[in-house]
Amino acid sequence: MSGSVPDLGPYVPLRDEPPLADTPLWLSHHHPEAYDRCAVVAGRHVCRRCLVLYPLALVAGVAISLGSWWDHAWDAWVLWLFPLPGVIEFVLDNLGRISYSAPRQVVLSAAGALAAGVGYVRYLDHRTDPLVWSVVAAYTAACLAGAIVGGLRRDRPAPDADEAGRAAAP
Repeated sequence: MSGSVPDLGPYVPLRDEPPLADTPLWLSHHHPEAYDRCAVVAGRHVCRRCLVLYPLALVAGVAISLGSWWDHAWDAWVLWLFPLPGVIEFVLDNLGRISYSAPRQVVLSAAGALAAGVGYVRYLDHRTDPLVWSVVAAYTAACLAGAIVGGLRRDRPAPDADEAGRAAAP
């Protein structure tokens, strides 16, 4: 038995024990209590949104840049409209207005990936493309605001029943 570790079976946490981080945050972007937002790849939690978004965006960018089949007159429509449902979902989820849904996140991330592919191609053609940077700035601001406000709301302690009653009294 020198150097070998016996197999003790699957780990079963105690009820009061917080979940353990088993993946670096740079890969999962989520703390263990939110690992439901991740897919498990080779035993590691990987952010589901990123797992869909980045590979599809790369494929879309390569496909758009090959040949002359893509009509760049569509670029503004694709860049502004395709990510919009995902941005709305991200903000509403962070504000606690909707519950998390993995299938919804995958579909909305795929739509955003097509826009990211278009954006990558435009960016590589012109690093200061105003269309690309206006979309990036607007949607980053919306998502950042949703994440900050949602985080502040989650961190605020819930009022006591007595406090809530006093606040509602005239």
